[in-house]
Amino acid sequence: MGISTPVVLDIPGRSAAWEGTAGIEEIARIAEAGDRLGFDHLTCSEHVALAEHSTSTMLKGGRGTRYWDPLATLSYVAARTRRIRLCTSVIVLGYHHPLALAKRYGTLDRISGGRVVLGVGVGTAREEFELLGASFTDRGRRADESIAALRAAFGRRTPEFEGEYFSFGDLVVDPHGVQEQLPIWVGGVSDAALRRATRLGDGWIPAAVSASGLRERLAECQPAAAHFDVVVGTAQELDPIAVPERAEEVIGELGAAGATIVQPRLRHGSLTEYLEQLDALSRLTCFQAA
Repeated sequence: MGISTPVVLDIPGRSAAWEGTAGIEEIARIAEAGDRLGFDHLTCSEHVALAEHSTSTMLKGGRGTRYWDPLATLSYVAARTRRIRLCTSVIVLGYHHPLALAKRYGTLDRISGGRVVLGVGVGTAREEFELLGASFTDRGRRADESIAALRAAFGRRTPEFEGEYFSFGDLVVDPHGVQEQLPIWVGGVSDAALRRATRLGDGWIPAAVSASGLRERLAECQPAAAHFDVVVGTAQELDPIAVPERAEEVIGELGAAGATIVQPRLRHGSLTEYLEQLDALSRLTCFQAA
């Protein structure tokens, strides 16, 4: 199981009140607990600057406006942990040159001992693309090529790539990532996102989806990668302390439907309660079996 990290973003109607005043120390305590308890990864998403009431989102209630920078946040977390993987969920490919991503997250990969998972997305916030001078209309094609360029560059001292949008060669990237096969998970709930994930990625992050919906979406998928992760959040809050059997049931249903990693939404009203829920979750049979 993975951790969809509290505090690092504020989704209206989902984030708890205590997260509004929490900071890096609270994030680090969650990371340390996840590291100690055996969770697979934790996450940090990306947005640079958003309109107060952005309509370019598929999230009920809006996407919110607080987004901790993933590189800075995960770098701090890397120094406070030893095993748990560090996942961007997700960075918007169109905001970056792929070689810059390879260098920045390659450095994080090196200092963390090879623990980076790059969650990537195409992006939907047109106003943010325009703010950053990034191309919006062809962002899908650019994202496809960016993933290919990342594959060519990550973990290599002298990367080479030739494409329509990006070309590089005859240069040195030092330091670079220690993983030559960087795990790339593609985020998004659309059919296009799922096709991109199965064709170019090592995993798919559709966020919260029901077991029946997940089974239906995966029925005709043929991932190109030998190992393909399906990383799914739970649509409902779970309480492994008060109702452990329900948590077992929901997580088990998602696993049976094709999820390889589940990110449970946990009921909590404080940092202490959230840490207690993580501990209870780690004691469930479904967690131990995974």
